[in-house]
Amino acid sequence: MNWSGGKDSALSLHRMMEGKEYQVDSLLTSINTHRNRISMHDVRRELLEAQAASIGISLQTVELPDQPDMSAYERIMQEKVAALKNSGYTHAIFGDIFLEDLKLYREQKLKEMVCIFPLWKIPSQRLMQEFIKKGFKAIVVCVNTRWLDKSFCGRLLDESFLHDLPAETDPCGENGEYHSFVFDGPIFSKPVEFEKGKISYKEYRGPEGPAGFYFTDLTLKKI
Repeated sequence: MNWSGGKDSALSLHRMMEGKEYQVDSLLTSINTHRNRISMHDVRRELLEAQAASIGISLQTVELPDQPDMSAYERIMQEKVAALKNSGYTHAIFGDIFLEDLKLYREQKLKEMVCIFPLWKIPSQRLMQEFIKKGFKAIVVCVNTRWLDKSFCGRLLDESFLHDLPAETDPCGENGEYHSFVFDGPIFSKPVEFEKGKISYKEYRGPEGPAGFYFTDLTLKKI
């Protein structure tokens, strides 16, 4: 199960667990080794580990350098996929919804595995309603300033958040509008307790030039 720690991953996993056709053996997450955080989402490793522990599924990581170029990224991913295949893994699960090029890319890179997309082509608004009604709880940890301003970062992912989204924004953030961290729900044995920290701004290079993002820093609450 390709696991980002966010809402699409959580809903995909829940659907797989409810279906009972497959047994999800591992969660696989890309980590920025330099920052010790989930790639793109910028969530601390300790929170990811707490998620996996509460879910009760083993965690595996892909350790990536800070802002790797495409060739380095693909080489590292291919090495990980080969290792998984040699260990007996046969299927890969993704939370993609409607990005055809991304789906095709994944299928091409994992030709020797069966790719499963539990959320594919389901309307985003319907998925978000399902996410909320199932009792999942999440916090928005990253927003892309191309679509959303700073005020959306650090908010709970609820009906109020969805109501306030600009009309041109996909409710699931499928175009990269925002990312989330799921801390409770039907797949968890207990909530992941955290404390909310500062909001920071960062820019990253992209194919269309620099892109700006706001991030909310979360720390694992010590009990």
